[in-house]
Amino acid sequence: MDLVARIAGNFRDSANLKLSAIDTLAPSIAAAVERMVACLNDDGKILSCGNGGSAADAQHFSSELLNRFEAERPGLAAIALTTDSSTITSIANDYDYEQVFARQIRALGHPDDVLLAISTSGNSGNVMEAIGAAHEMGVRVIAMTGNGGGKMGAMLKPDDVHVCVPHKNTARIQEVHLLALHCMCDAIDFQMFGTKK
Repeated sequence: MDLVARIAGNFRDSANLKLSAIDTLAPSIAAAVERMVACLNDDGKILSCGNGGSAADAQHFSSELLNRFEAERPGLAAIALTTDSSTITSIANDYDYEQVFARQIRALGHPDDVLLAISTSGNSGNVMEAIGAAHEMGVRVIAMTGNGGGKMGAMLKPDDVHVCVPHKNTARIQEVHLLALHCMCDAIDFQMFGTKK
């Protein structure tokens, strides 16, 4: 297979997964948006976390809310728990890496808040600890996973929202996560401000 054909195959695989997942994911994305809009309207904030590419997604989502997405509007309360290297390294050093998000949630979280917990495998220990801390604090949970949901899927409560990409390949899952996050940004703006494309 030549390089162009390989690249074209990746494009097709990504597009086909997105199209085939619409009916599976659209209702859970809509439920996540409703939960986030209620949080923001009640003066709550959205806390987000993940590792690696999922950390980048958490930061990307937070920045779209804090600044703006596609239309002018006031900033919305969002914090990516992945960005403060001093906090993360001190928690990892004094306790362990599994606690880097959970301790932040216990310090910053309130019952009106939402945790957006992202893990392509659904098995990230520190993200699972974050979900446990959110449950303790009364923080609502929106989990974004793939690969059947992993261990995270099993620990979610009935009132949590689970956006689970029906695929096992990490790159494909991340690509759908990014689209889902952009859908959330668009829908939050539409619900709160009536913005149109």
